[in-house]
Amino acid sequence: MDIAENAALVVVDVQKGFDEAEFWGHRNNPGADGNIATLIDVWQASGRPVAFVRHDSVKPESPLRAGYEGNGFKAYVEERRGKGAGAELFLTKTVNSAFYGTPDLDAWLKAEGVGQFVVAGIQTNMCVETTARMGGNLGYDVVVAYDATYTFDLAGPFGWRRTADEVGQAAAVSLHGGGFARVVTTAEVVDAAK
Repeated sequence: MDIAENAALVVVDVQKGFDEAEFWGHRNNPGADGNIATLIDVWQASGRPVAFVRHDSVKPESPLRAGYEGNGFKAYVEERRGKGAGAELFLTKTVNSAFYGTPDLDAWLKAEGVGQFVVAGIQTNMCVETTARMGGNLGYDVVVAYDATYTFDLAGPFGWRRTADEVGQAAAVSLHGGGFARVVTTAEVVDAAK
């Protein structure tokens, strides 16, 4: 696997509100936060561009709603913002895709000459997956660092329930098998980025 010299890292919704287990339920990938931090460090040290995405939920009960403490980035992300040698973007969104945020992610990537980006963050099957799918549809070479993402148990139609592991794996299979993105490990991304 090759990681381009100017590949961007898109860090999706790594916000304090996702630590409220009583709201979200059981999560998977307990090492995801450490892997996200590693990717940010590697990207910033190499001078590659990083986009930090924040979800400003419009739902009044959401731990991610604007004005609530949970809306802010987790401490390890906030501490790293503005520390890289490369270009940096901060954008906010109210929907699943970072491509429907402000400022415009697609325009920024194009202005930076970026044709490839790596996605990490929360939730695997929601905003990470939607951002990766749209990136693939827009012609980007998208890489998802699976173990630098996590999600939660989820209930669906017909009384179906899936664990966080099952939901995350289904998203990974859909992205990778459907040709939207390559789903790999953080270690693979880091090795290829050196």
